[in-house]
Amino acid sequence: MFVFSVKPVFSILVATLSLLILFALLSPPSSSPFSQIPLSGKPPLLGEVDIWSVRRLVEWRPCNWWLQGHQTALPLETNGYIRVDCYGGLNQMRRDFCDGVGIARLLNATLVLPKFEVASYWNESSGFADVYDVDYFIEQMSGFVKVVKQLPPEIASKEPVHVDCSKRKGQFDYIESVLPSLLEHKYISITPAASQRRDRYPLYAKAALCQACYKALRLTRSLETKASQLLDAIPKPFMSLHLRFEPDMVAYSQCQYPGLSPTSMKAIEAAQIDRKPWTGELARIWWLRGKCPLTPNETALILKSLSISPTTNIYLAAGDGLMEIEGLTDVYTNIFTKASLLSGEDFMNMHGNTKAALDYYVSINSDSYVATYFGNMDKMVSAMRAFKGLYKTLFLSRKGFAELTSKGLEGKELMQELWKLHRDDFVNGRGSALPECFCEFKL
Repeated sequence: MFVFSVKPVFSILVATLSLLILFALLSPPSSSPFSQIPLSGKPPLLGEVDIWSVRRLVEWRPCNWWLQGHQTALPLETNGYIRVDCYGGLNQMRRDFCDGVGIARLLNATLVLPKFEVASYWNESSGFADVYDVDYFIEQMSGFVKVVKQLPPEIASKEPVHVDCSKRKGQFDYIESVLPSLLEHKYISITPAASQRRDRYPLYAKAALCQACYKALRLTRSLETKASQLLDAIPKPFMSLHLRFEPDMVAYSQCQYPGLSPTSMKAIEAAQIDRKPWTGELARIWWLRGKCPLTPNETALILKSLSISPTTNIYLAAGDGLMEIEGLTDVYTNIFTKASLLSGEDFMNMHGNTKAALDYYVSINSDSYVATYFGNMDKMVSAMRAFKGLYKTLFLSRKGFAELTSKGLEGKELMQELWKLHRDDFVNGRGSALPECFCEFKL
């Protein structure tokens, strides 16, 4: 008669299971969404994994003091009326208007709908109400700041007294410098200071700014419909690329680009006016400081170093007259633009603000966003993407690219160094949101 002993077999099974569990715990997951690329040592082989696969250590999220509600009740009496006068492109005007909302709350003023610049240079004649949903804005700002569509009769017949703060720098104080004019005239217009110290605002004024910028500014129904149609037309998934290499941008930078085509050089010269490019050692110093826009060819090289596949669908968020685009499209062939996706007549009838609004909408809803600059649109888009919980956002480093190439690096060595540079930026959330409204969150 054969007797089967259970105890030894059970012991073997327990030991085997223990080894399997230990092995599983020690082995890195092969396809986990949290799989890590080493943050030190030798980077992965080019083409092996893209930049978005790196595990981030820092995120920027909306601060609780803003999201949790109003800090201070609005006073019953107002000190007067403020209109914000906005100049430049749409995103610069949006930035100035957001600042103006914070200033109005700081000074206990009633906010009048802003004045948007009419500029032939931008092919622009649309105002605030042509781009943004006014009723929605007023509704969302309730409790943060008083907003009116129309002025009372005793004020409406007057032109506001303009207080230009745009050139003010350093320790500029709106209460000391602007409030006296508001109290005296009761109706003023302001152009906010570009370098104002928002960190000195009380929380209720900062909350008004944040609420305006990221929750209250919604496109008009017709413009949002067009933007949604444009978004739907782009093959998914896709990356939005904000590429800045237009003649005016290059002329403004005062940088030298000796390898450009005669057509591009002619366009830049026409845009220079009195801004002549730096020469000699000054030109080199300017370039090393990261002041020169990346060319499409340089952009393509950096994207390749980040293992962004050449088959990636890319929506090109860019202004009119983009130069040397072949440097990008020769490498990345799935490029989509407003002009290619919208009907010709529809595209030709759009103003500068409308085009910028479409680019903004598509960019904040893209699967990933890459910018070759760090301008007004890029700051607004990156912050809005952080607000929506979309963190595949990266700014290509002009300064880093200049420093690496100035050392004579090229080929695979250059690409590996570019990978490490941008990997560190992405991991640590550098430049991913505006600090006025967002707080750093360690992962």
